[in-house]
Amino acid sequence: MKIANEYSDSIDIQKNTEYAVKGITKICKKIGPRKPGSPEELRAQQWMEKDMKNYCDKTEIESFTLHRQGFMGFIPFTVACGVASVFVNWFVSPVAALVLCVLAFIPLLFEFLMYKEFDDFLFPKQTSHNMIATKSPKGETKKRLIMIGHSDSQFEWTLNYLIGGLRAKLFVEVPAVVGLVVQTIYALVCIIAGKGVLSAMNIQSARWFFILFFVVSCVFIPFELAFLFFQSWTKSVPGASDNLSGCYTGMGTIKALSEAGIEFENTELVMICSGSEEAGLRGAKAYVKKHEQELKDLPTAVVALDTFRDLEDMAVYDRDLSGTVRHDWGVKHLVQNAARNCGFELPFSSIYIGGCDAAAFTQKGIKATGFAAMNPDPPRYYHTRLDTPENLRPECISAGIEIMCEVACMYDKEGLPEQTK
Repeated sequence: MKIANEYSDSIDIQKNTEYAVKGITKICKKIGPRKPGSPEELRAQQWMEKDMKNYCDKTEIESFTLHRQGFMGFIPFTVACGVASVFVNWFVSPVAALVLCVLAFIPLLFEFLMYKEFDDFLFPKQTSHNMIATKSPKGETKKRLIMIGHSDSQFEWTLNYLIGGLRAKLFVEVPAVVGLVVQTIYALVCIIAGKGVLSAMNIQSARWFFILFFVVSCVFIPFELAFLFFQSWTKSVPGASDNLSGCYTGMGTIKALSEAGIEFENTELVMICSGSEEAGLRGAKAYVKKHEQELKDLPTAVVALDTFRDLEDMAVYDRDLSGTVRHDWGVKHLVQNAARNCGFELPFSSIYIGGCDAAAFTQKGIKATGFAAMNPDPPRYYHTRLDTPENLRPECISAGIEIMCEVACMYDKEGLPEQTK
């Protein structure tokens, strides 16, 4: 049985789904793409704030600085090091080639996989923003539920648009990374041989082995060069599903609860429309850094809402940030239990490449999880010009709003479920 029905039987999910679709369409048509740290990103947040003023007691927009190209800006450097290592290994020194391979991997690991601000300082600085809307309880605030969705949109992933997400992954991205691994092993083998490739080739028994290794390393070079076209450096995308759908799922939840006359006694509801998530969770990280103490002073649960498009792939995130972060047991089971009350059996899933805003909270010890509905292949609309309002699936946004209304009511009434052995 839905806990939300105990609070009110007049929660209008359909009305607020229509509100969400209308809001998403308006932003995409009137404002357009919203690259991280852009005036368009801020303008969209100002429109969202105007809406939330009708249903929340307090709204504000906080600024922070970032270097948006740092997140993907390592790609030309990594490609250049990988390709150069093959020829440096052959003509110069396998030690120098190994150094190049290691240098290629470092920003790939720290920036793209772990979302560290590793090379950000090398790129121009921008100002981005977080929009925060707070609905206070009737009585004393004893716990807090935060919903967060990002309002920026990604620079277009060119390969995903041209050949499709799964094909881009299988035929370009994976071979490019495998090539770098092969080239690293190639350099190590040559070092172990002791004298470099040219000297080692004088050993008759090893000659064809080293020639073959060199040829195999060269085979991967076109894939690495193709990786240079992984994304556009200037053109961002509409971002209707990713992630205006997440923003409006949270906003629609607050609006639906307010219109149904539901006011919690001791639970504070917060909606954050974060900036620059696509630049490495920078908005969520800035928010946590600024508010860490207050987040820890009061029991807080965070649900990151990220892309509500593919209903058949709706899931709760168990692991995040390229599999390096495990989310809180209680929050992820709260969302799963709420979904079950609404008639949805949601699996736990993981983000093995990339991350969502929930990771920024979990890393700081704040209880959080991610909740999304997106084909992990990824689909061709993901981070491309095809992510338009026409491509929305309202029924998925509707499910997200219904489930999040239930999450809020369950959290207010029962708190987080206790972990069972």
